[in-house]
Amino acid sequence: PPPTVVSEPRIEMTDLAADGKDGSRGPASQESDAVHLTALDKAKVETAVGIAERMILGGLRDQVFFSLAELNEAIRGALEKLNQKKFQKLEVSRAELFAQVDLPAMQPLPGRRYEYGSWRKAKVNIDYHVEADGNYYSVPYGLIHKTMEIRLSAATVEIWLHGRRVASHQRTSGRGKYVTEVAHRPPSHAQYLEWTPQRILSWGRKTGPYTAALMEKVVAARSHPEQGYRSCLGILRLAQRYSPERLENACRRALAIGSHSYRSVSSILERKLDTQPLPEAAPPQPTLPLVHGNIRGKDYYH
Repeated sequence: PPPTVVSEPRIEMTDLAADGKDGSRGPASQESDAVHLTALDKAKVETAVGIAERMILGGLRDQVFFSLAELNEAIRGALEKLNQKKFQKLEVSRAELFAQVDLPAMQPLPGRRYEYGSWRKAKVNIDYHVEADGNYYSVPYGLIHKTMEIRLSAATVEIWLHGRRVASHQRTSGRGKYVTEVAHRPPSHAQYLEWTPQRILSWGRKTGPYTAALMEKVVAARSHPEQGYRSCLGILRLAQRYSPERLENACRRALAIGSHSYRSVSSILERKLDTQPLPEAAPPQPTLPLVHGNIRGKDYYH
C-alpha cells in the first residue's frame, strides 16, 4: 500500500494513520508508517520551487494587480501553463505524470484536521497521576511507577504506554490542578490498596504530631485522598534537606497560620521562619454596646 505519512526533516509528525479500536496510534508507530525524505529528495523539491518561481513569478513580475483575487487568477493560469508544458527530455507533462502516477495512489483526506502535538515522558506517581505542563492527569491505577509517553495538544492530553493509548483527558488550564477519571481509581478492597491515607499519615507521625496533622489536612482538602499523596511525600522529603526537627517546627507554623500546603512548608524552611517564635494570636476586638445614644434602634424605622 502507498505510504500514509511523509516525515519531513526537522518536522515532528504526530498525526498518524488509524489503527486499533480507538482509531489512533502512538509514537512507536511513527517509524513504520513514515517515508523519510533524504537529502536528494530535498534537492529535487528545491529545484521544483526554483522552476515555479522563474516560470510563474518571473512571468508576472512586470504586471500590476489591483486585488488579491486578480493576482491569484493570474498565478492559477501560469501554474496551469507550467503543468501542461512537456519536460525537455520526456514526452510528457507534469499534469500527465500526476494523472498516471500520483492520482491513482492518493487516498481520501483524514476525517479530522491535523492537530499539532508535542511529546514528553513522565513517570506515574503513587497517586496514579502524571505531571504534564504543571497539571496532573490520571492513568489506570495498575500503571503506578511506569514511564509514560504524553502527547499534549491544544485541547487534549493523551497518555501512551508501549504504543497504546491508556488515557485521554481534556487539557486544563492553570497550574497544580488534578484531572481524574473515576475508572482509574483503585478498587475499594483493602487488599488492592498499596497506598492508603493511614499509611501516608503514619510516616508523618514518625516526624511529629504537627507534621501528621498538616498532612491530614492536605489529604482531607482533596476531592480524592490520593491527590494529596504527592504533596505529603514532598513534605516528608523536606526532612532530608533540612532535618526532622525543623520540619516539625515548620509544620507547626503552617498550621498556626492556616496554610496547609507543601509550598508553604518549603517557604518557611527556606526563610528559616521555623526558628522564630510563633506569631501571637490577635486579641479579640471589643464588642460595641447595643445600647447607645447614637444608635437609633430598630423601632426608629417603623
